[in-house]
Amino acid sequence: MSLTSYHVEDHVALIQLDRPRQMNAISTGMLGELLMHVAVARDDENVHVVVFSSTDYSCFSAGADIKEELDEEGRVTRMQQFADLYDAVVQFPKPTIAACHGYTVGGGAEIAVACDIRIGGSNLQMRFPGAALGVPVGPARLVTLCGLSAAKYMLLTSSVVKADEAFRLNLVNRLAPGAATENTALELAGRIAAFDTEAVANLKRMLHKWDDIEGRSADEGRGQVEWQRHGPGLG
Repeated sequence: MSLTSYHVEDHVALIQLDRPRQMNAISTGMLGELLMHVAVARDDENVHVVVFSSTDYSCFSAGADIKEELDEEGRVTRMQQFADLYDAVVQFPKPTIAACHGYTVGGGAEIAVACDIRIGGSNLQMRFPGAALGVPVGPARLVTLCGLSAAKYMLLTSSVVKADEAFRLNLVNRLAPGAATENTALELAGRIAAFDTEAVANLKRMLHKWDDIEGRSADEGRGQVEWQRHGPGLG
């Protein structure tokens, strides 16, 4: 049974997380599907923009599936998949947009901040629980979006950030009614998809080169995998 969906229309690829009964908790199976979708979209010349969303607007993702039964090596593999996914999204050569509706937590929040643009639903509840769980993840992508001070606040307190505060902190670029978050993201994606693809790609390359988000993301990913392999790790 598929845990995600992938659909392309009018040069926009829509990748949806589809485990609503589990609040779209991200399992190893889902990670594998997401990595596959990103790779397919990267190589498809018909895809100009990618939108990440979920089939249930009350929850983008509650984060890693901590109920998944894995042995020690399986947990390391899962953490490597998370790191690979974050890097794949950050390094994606085409524009990426996240529809952040409802619970957008942990791994779900990391996917969102790995994207270029975020639409925040009015029902947004975003949280980076790394400090509470002991996971060394978040600074590489978060600090470049909202600055050092706001990143420290969100990461060190593991506080829930709702829509208005997320907009104020530059976590999301636009707000939309919860049920309209995905459509708003798709409309924006359609606008971008109509532009010259090479011009858009070149602008993204320039921004990433000067910001070095790709290098920071890769460094953080290596650290989180080492923490899982040699440290206390995530159960």
